[in-house]
This record gives sequence, structure tokens and C-alpha cells, in this order.
Amino acid sequence: MSITRRDFLNGMAIAIVSGLTPLELVRANGKTPGSADINADYYPPLLTGLRGNHPGSFEMAHALGREHEKFDFGKLPVEEEYDLVIVGGGLSGLAAACFWREKMGKEAKILILDNHDDFGGHAKRNEFNVGGKTLLGYGGSESFQSPDSNFSPVVHGLMDSLGVSITRMKRSFDTTFYPDQHLSRGVFFDKKNFGETKIVSGDPGRAVSDDIPPDRLNGRSIEDFINDFPLDEVDRKALLDLHINPADYLQGMTVEQKTEWLDTHSYHTFLEKKVGLSKMALMYFQQRTNDFFAIGIEGVSCSDARACALPGMEAMGLPPLDGEALADLEEPYTYHFPDGNAGLARLMVRKLIPQALPGSTMEDSVTARLHYEQLDRPENGTRIRLNSSVINAANADNGVVVSYINNQSGKLHRVKSRNAIMAGYNMMIPYIVPEAPEQQKEDLRLNVKSPLVYTNVVVNNWRAFKNTGVHEFYSPAAPYSRVKLDYPVSMGDYHHPQTPDDPMCIHMVYVPTYPGSNMSPREQFRRGRAFLLGSTFDTHEQMIRSQLQEMLGHTGFDHNRDIAAITVNRWAHGYAYYASPLSDDMEKMPEIINRARQPIGRITIANSDSDWSAYAHAAIDQAWRAVNELVAMG
Repeated sequence: MSITRRDFLNGMAIAIVSGLTPLELVRANGKTPGSADINADYYPPLLTGLRGNHPGSFEMAHALGREHEKFDFGKLPVEEEYDLVIVGGGLSGLAAACFWREKMGKEAKILILDNHDDFGGHAKRNEFNVGGKTLLGYGGSESFQSPDSNFSPVVHGLMDSLGVSITRMKRSFDTTFYPDQHLSRGVFFDKKNFGETKIVSGDPGRAVSDDIPPDRLNGRSIEDFINDFPLDEVDRKALLDLHINPADYLQGMTVEQKTEWLDTHSYHTFLEKKVGLSKMALMYFQQRTNDFFAIGIEGVSCSDARACALPGMEAMGLPPLDGEALADLEEPYTYHFPDGNAGLARLMVRKLIPQALPGSTMEDSVTARLHYEQLDRPENGTRIRLNSSVINAANADNGVVVSYINNQSGKLHRVKSRNAIMAGYNMMIPYIVPEAPEQQKEDLRLNVKSPLVYTNVVVNNWRAFKNTGVHEFYSPAAPYSRVKLDYPVSMGDYHHPQTPDDPMCIHMVYVPTYPGSNMSPREQFRRGRAFLLGSTFDTHEQMIRSQLQEMLGHTGFDHNRDIAAITVNRWAHGYAYYASPLSDDMEKMPEIINRARQPIGRITIANSDSDWSAYAHAAIDQAWRAVNELVAMG
């Protein structure tokens, strides 16, 4: 399968034509890369290259943010009328449509508008055909987080209505597949930062949201593991002491004072100032929090680092972790569709538009081809309209008028609805709904989402991983902090690769962070977002190939020969902002969150942003709230 570059329209191209008005800008771009008429051949999951916030999906929103005063909606006719218009076709928007149908009946007319060329938002399906075999990967929202502890009755109820069985999902995950292959987790030390290229296998450490049973890690003793690091003897001893003989590094403080200090100081500060690690020893931990928090250890509090099982706080006499943090550590991370939470999005589409996805079970949905040409048919009670960037929503005449631009034609359209739900990013709402109170706009803008990249690399075989003895790498300093073989999930007719000679999907996580910059998380997120949107696929491809070749080259891996496809899921707006005492006044946060999601006339606000929580269950709970707010208005 050849690698397709779909990045000729990127952030830099926008700068070139920034002198144009927003409408001229769209028309100057012509058809968006990778777009197509919605017919039987339209199938976005197969697209490779830059996906996620793909070219053509974000330029209109950025133009609106810069030059919103140049948009004129007054003379546009209303073309269609609905009972409910939902802005955003991610998990929250789709859940809101399901809840509305549940309350108002199947005759309710619903329109879902999304700026991307696929539905699901961050729940993105990546599909590959290699050597006659179909491989599935997740390009964003990954798995259910601790459903036994975190799912509300509302979320469980939606799952039941979709035919999702948590029990069967867990059985589909082969937790001992990689341990049975005698593989472990390991660390990749790159030559640029550590002076030599070295793979250290046998990581015995516990991981947050772990899918491997703690007694099957195939880890070595912590002494053997750390003594293999390419660090000098002093640094290795310091790391061993931290893991094996931690001291009370906050001696003299009461438990309450310790808790407050850990809440308000970063893990980096703790390791540097209280533990006394050197710069090189510190570097080992730098990206440990990238995957879970989308920021390095200078942007994560000690309390959150403790919840991620990072060492150093065991001898302080601290109270036990709270229930949610403990669940994330203890409950197996095994609730996973082969395409991540895109599988959940597809099941919601099946519920809303049954003819779009054949079948009737969770299992048969995995390999069923979704018929995108069925999503926006006039006879549908619920219609999903892709490639549609909403630029205005306004209360008018006992309803809401919504204006959007077709990303392909550049044409403006207007629809009217009795009700509307904003299920997109919080930070876009002030521009889309300018009548929102100024204080609410300020609160919405505080949710600066963290940028991150989920890359799927398909290789013709995974013998290189087998030869290293590692199924998942942590990289302290290389661009991609996590490089792992795909989760071993077999569901329905879809079967995970079984032998090292089979094609395999490698999942890689890259987070643009700026250690040592003294920037706040929000500042780092803004800078990282600008970098991602200004970077071409060539830039990402070079990083990917270079890192994989350095990691695996000693096994005979050849990136030119062995890589079959690359899909870079670029999320310039990734995780919802996670409030922390490091940067936020936590006493004020509940008030800020509540103000930010207040209804604006007959416009309510959903999505995980409105809960300031980057989880699928949060997105669903917030959809339920937004729907019920509208129902209460009558």
C-alpha cells in the first residue's frame, strides 16, 4: 500500500493567502485534499497521510477566528428546517442525537454538521489493506476508561441500547498475547540525547491504564533494568535509590502540607529540587507523562505523577489515592474496539441511520463497511453532513439559525432549527455564537486543548519487535514518546495478527512539548498547535522513519522496505484541558466550568470540553445534560 501525501493545503498555505477574505480564501483553495463526492466510493478510513485535523477541516475555523467580522449572513435564505441541529459529529454530538431521538421519537428531524470528512471527531478509524489482509487502527479516542468505576447509569444505558457488552469487549482482548511471545516493555535511548543508541528491555514498572496483568510484565529486577541505562554510575544509583529506597523528601511537613506541596509543584521540580536528580537522570522521566496528560513532567503536578505510578512518594505517609485515580491504576485497560472508540461512533451511526451500517451486533460492526452515501439522504430522520464548517449560530424567531460553509464548494448555507447543540471545541463557541455573554466567552477560551499526534505505521511484519524482545517502547527524549504494537484485540470476524511474520499496525504517540521553556501548559499547547498545523506530512514522515530506523535497525529493519503505510492523525486540538493547581485556581474552577457550559438561548453546549475531561464517558454525560437542558425549555 503506497503512502499518500495529502498535505498540500496546510497551515503554511493559509499564511500565503491571508490577504483574502474568508469566502475568497475557501474558494481559492478549491476542493479539499482527500475529499470526494459522497458516493459509494467515498470511504475516509482508508485515507493515509495527514488525518485527524486534516487539511481542509480547520482553515475555515481559523479564518473565522481572525476575520469573523467579514462574514455576512443576513441575505442568505434558510434552506432547511429541523427540530435539532448539532454542531460536531464526534462522540458527544452522536450521543446527543441518540438521546434526542430517545426523548422525542424517531420522527424527530436532526441534522449533524461536522467540519471533517468523517464522523466521530477524535474517535477516528484508520483502515489498511496490506497483503490482502485488513488491519484496523485507532487514530484518536482509544478505549473505555475504567467503565466499572467511571461510567454513569446514563453511559451504561447508552451502551446497552447500542448492543455494547463490556464483558464481551474485555474477552476480546488477549491480555497475555505479548507476554506469551516472551516480550516486555522497554526503553529506547536515542544517540542524540544519550550519546548512544540503546534498547533496554524488561521494564518492571507499573503503568497507569495498563492492559498487561502485573504478574505478566516479563520485567527484570529493577536493579538489572536500570543498570543497563546509558547513564553514569552516579545517575544510575540515584535512580535506583528513588525506586528502591525513596526517602521522605518533604520531611518536616505535616501530611496536609505535603499534600498541598505535591498538588502545587511539578514532578520535574520535585525530582530536581527535592530528590536532587541530575539533568541526565531527570531526562529519563521527561516524557513519561506525555501519553496520559499530553505534556511533560514540568506540566504535571506531583500528585498526578503519583497517580501515574511514578516513583518517589512512597515514603511520605500520604493518604491513599482517590477512587478515580486508583481505578485508573487498578482496572485493566482492556475495553477496546479494534478501531478504538471509532467502533462506538459507528454503532451510534447504525442506531441513527441503520441503512448506513449493515448488521446487528457489536461484533459484526467491526468488519462491516459503512455506507457514507447514506448519511445525508433527505428521507433520513437523522442526517449527518460532513465537510461542513459551521461559522455562525444565532437565536432567532423561537429557534436557532445555523450558517455553515461547504468545505468543498465554498458555498454558504443556512438552516433553521428549534434547538441547537454545540458539540465541538469550547474555544470555537465564542466565534460561532457571538451573542454569548462576554464572561462566558472568556471561560470557554480557557479550555485550551492539548495538541498530540497518534500515528499508525503499518509494517509488513513485526519480526524486528520480536527480535528486540519488546512490544512497547518508552522514549525519554526522541520525538515519539510511545511506540507499541497494536492492542491484541480480535472481535467478530476481525483477528489480530498472530505471528511475527504477519503485517502489523504500530501505534506511535508524539506530543509537541517545550521542556525548559518555563511556559505554562496553555502556552505550550498553543505553541504546539501552531507547530502541528504548520508542519507537512513530509516533516512527520521524516521523524517517524528516522526514529523507527534508529530503534530497530540493528535487527535488520529497513524502513524503506518494511513500512507499508503511514497515517498521521494530527490533533492540533487534542485532549480537553485538564485543570491543575500548577496553573489554575482550583477553587474557582467549578464556577468557571459551570458558567462556560450555560445555555445561550436555545443553544446548549456539550462535548468533553464542557466537563473539562478528555474521556468518552464524559462526552456522553455532557450530551445527556445538553439534551435535557433543551427539553426543559419546552
